[in-house]
Amino acid sequence: MTHPLDRLWQTVEARRDADPDESWTARLLAKGPEKCAEKFGEEAVEAIIEAVKGDKAALTSEAADVLFHLCVMLAARGVTLDEVLSELDRRSGVSGLTEKASRSSER
Repeated sequence: MTHPLDRLWQTVEARRDADPDESWTARLLAKGPEKCAEKFGEEAVEAIIEAVKGDKAALTSEAADVLFHLCVMLAARGVTLDEVLSELDRRSGVSGLTEKASRSSER
């Protein structure tokens, strides 16, 4: 059985070359990476608002929107879901504080 995130990614990739008049994903991608990032930010803010309000159903819905728009934003910049998941695997088992400190020293 395919994981829902894998199916989501496959859908985003499949719609990359679709007609922007018939696909929201294609329309977003056609507007460029900056618009995709802007839309992701809007959805993230909406999720934050629902988290603060404590509306579990609304937060769940907004979180799904965030994941969708994250995938679109990644695709717009040529970053694959596998690359993101590999980065998460790399960080697995490492203290969040240690991992964050290592990123700070790289900059």
